[in-house]
Amino acid sequence: MAATRKGTEFPTSSRKARHRLTSEVQLNHCGHILPLDKNLIALKSATIARQLQKNPGDDVWRVFREIPGDEESMEVIARFCHGFQLNLSTENVVRVACLAEHLGMTDSHCPDNLLSKALLFFEHQVMNSWTNSVKALKSAETVFRQADKLGLIKCCIETLILKALDDPRLLGEPTTMTNDEDDDDDDQKPYRPNTRRKLFDMDWKSEDLTTLPLRLYGPIIHAMIQRQVPQEYVAVNLCQYAKTWIFMSEINDSARRDIIEALVWLLPKQIGLISCTFLCEMLRSAIALDANADCRNGLELRIGLQLDEASTKDLLIPCQGYASDENYDTECLRRILKHFYSNYAGPDVGAMSLVSELIDDLLSEIAADIDLKAATFIAVAEMSIAAAEGTGRSLDGVYKAMDIFLEKRRHLTESEKEDLCSRVLDCNKLSGEALEHAVLNGRLPVRVVMQALFVSQLKLREAIPKALKMEEEEEDHDQMMKTEMGKMGSKVSELERECFVMRREMEINGKRQQQQQNSKLSVWRKMKRKLGCMTTIHDCDCHLNNNNKKKKKGVHPGYTKLDT
Repeated sequence: MAATRKGTEFPTSSRKARHRLTSEVQLNHCGHILPLDKNLIALKSATIARQLQKNPGDDVWRVFREIPGDEESMEVIARFCHGFQLNLSTENVVRVACLAEHLGMTDSHCPDNLLSKALLFFEHQVMNSWTNSVKALKSAETVFRQADKLGLIKCCIETLILKALDDPRLLGEPTTMTNDEDDDDDDQKPYRPNTRRKLFDMDWKSEDLTTLPLRLYGPIIHAMIQRQVPQEYVAVNLCQYAKTWIFMSEINDSARRDIIEALVWLLPKQIGLISCTFLCEMLRSAIALDANADCRNGLELRIGLQLDEASTKDLLIPCQGYASDENYDTECLRRILKHFYSNYAGPDVGAMSLVSELIDDLLSEIAADIDLKAATFIAVAEMSIAAAEGTGRSLDGVYKAMDIFLEKRRHLTESEKEDLCSRVLDCNKLSGEALEHAVLNGRLPVRVVMQALFVSQLKLREAIPKALKMEEEEEDHDQMMKTEMGKMGSKVSELERECFVMRREMEINGKRQQQQQNSKLSVWRKMKRKLGCMTTIHDCDCHLNNNNKKKKKGVHPGYTKLDT
């Protein structure tokens, strides 16, 4: 028997006995010819058996066309019915099970049939493995409805959820929101597996959820969120999915639009898990793909809540549409700023100052664009002025941007320059350095230069009395310090005198006590002399000393001198 490809050729011998093909037919499926025996198929398939029983001459192969089968699955069915070895894998088991269920290849029709074998293989090889579950889901895209009816989709999703709960790193490693130059800092990484752990974790990285289509990926992530999989890992996987399917994919715009709308709906509620830069990139894609208003508004809100983390390039959002006269979407920027200020509840103005500096830098960035419209520049400048209020910052950033704008457009007339400066430039809110630069700036209109000169003179006039007053206050302070030092010196001298007097008194008292003690000893000696008690202990022991002397002269101790 011949086939169109090598994979469909059946062996000429087998351990099992092969039936003679008495009713062989050629099945043309998806352009490929498969030689089959409908009687052998009927032995395994209840659906084919019923069809043949009703009308033996009917075209039974239309049954196969009612389900989107593929060549590999049809080959597995044919080999099984003809008694050859069953070749099941994680990539084909779902499709084979769906086709077997459609054909009624159950144990009730024939013992040890294909459906039970496929489900048993699925239970042991797919349900306990993250990688195999992902592969099985990928293969189920063409038979999604039938696989969902059999419960195979639910089993795969449950396996993935349990695995993610046990080890969330399967979804990806969370990264901190730092600059690129800080990415190599090990101290900033929330998780650093050791070398031994890495060796055993390489298998799951070959298959991840980002390879799944949206209608499979969306329900899985939604179920993981409901089952409390850590949000930081879910956020990482969502970002990776967006990079794969939105930023680097070649699929059509309609599919990309559906993906970005679904991802925004799935984003975790916790702020800060996704960088502001990535959110701005998603917003630009959503605008370019004409995503729905809920999608764009959701991204604008998230960006506004962490606007102090954004960079200048993040807010360069081009305006879409041929009818628009603006280069940048200023209304989008205005809405983002509104979200930031309406939700700002910090005790200090640190974040507000950062946002004010950000808008100043953005204004300077777009001012260098030669194609920038004056209306766009004025709109962003007004936002910069509003952002500076309440922070105590000057409008030097607006002046710098104005200078750049005029330098790039030397063709503007004096009246056009005056109109532009009068709308966004307030010399009263410039610093001394900016005023000094403005007075000598030949690009500014004469009226603005004169105004800057006038304001600088006023500030100088106000500064001189303040300086004199401060000098007087410093002199008064110095005089006060001198007076206090003099008082302290007097007190120190007085204390030194008191200490000297006390020392003299202590010395005199000490001498008196010594004299009194000496006088007591002299009186006692006089009394002993009068009483005849001037002998010492040595004098009292003189007889002992005399005896010792006699012994030394050699006198016998038993000799005694008789008295005469």
